[in-house]
Amino acid sequence: MRSDPVRLFQTLPHACGYYAERTAQNLVLDPAAPQLDKIYGSALEHGFRRAGGHLYFPHCPQCRACTPCRIDVEKFTPDRSQRRCLKRNADLSLIEVTPGYNHERHALYRDYLQSRHAGGGMDEADASDFRRFLTAPWSPTVFLELRLGERLLGVAVTDICPNGVSAVYTFFDPAEAARGLGTFAILQQVELARRRGLAWVYLGFWIAGHPKMDYKRRFKPLQVRRADGWHEMRDVEE
Repeated sequence: MRSDPVRLFQTLPHACGYYAERTAQNLVLDPAAPQLDKIYGSALEHGFRRAGGHLYFPHCPQCRACTPCRIDVEKFTPDRSQRRCLKRNADLSLIEVTPGYNHERHALYRDYLQSRHAGGGMDEADASDFRRFLTAPWSPTVFLELRLGERLLGVAVTDICPNGVSAVYTFFDPAEAARGLGTFAILQQVELARRRGLAWVYLGFWIAGHPKMDYKRRFKPLQVRRADGWHEMRDVEE
């Protein structure tokens, strides 16, 4: 049985979140479509990303900097720096929990935003902002909590689809930045995918040379998506 087609919308131009002098536009799958849960995996395969209840793809007329990327789980081996990160965080427990709002997670989320994105419009996020950005009724989401004893240090918002894991967003205690919890969360998402027999960890978008995005190239072998499909980054660069 064929499913009904899903409408595709284009947003109006808005401020780019990565380059202050640029504007951005996205293609967005109809957020009211009833089958988003069923097409999510295919959307990831085509380079889309989830933010709240929206599946979107950057479609900026004058810029193609945002490049979908994913980790090949079977081939991935942590490098020396990533192995040090694992050792540094060996005292943490990883707990897979049902996604959703609570006061403890919200306090950590606000602390993180106020430290990393002060003045950016997100740093005063209330409970509804938390729910709207990190979860959706149809998404196959789990929260991976990183805890030191009973203390919550980080949360990796993770979507588990039939073809792979999507690393949606990670927030952590800014006072623990030296631990490298962002890297540690990705390494745990790779292990989660491996345990479940899933081939990919989707990391969203890579932007060459951007200080907030270029770290993704360290998770080798990384694949990037071009117009003709997925390629290893090494082959694209060559």
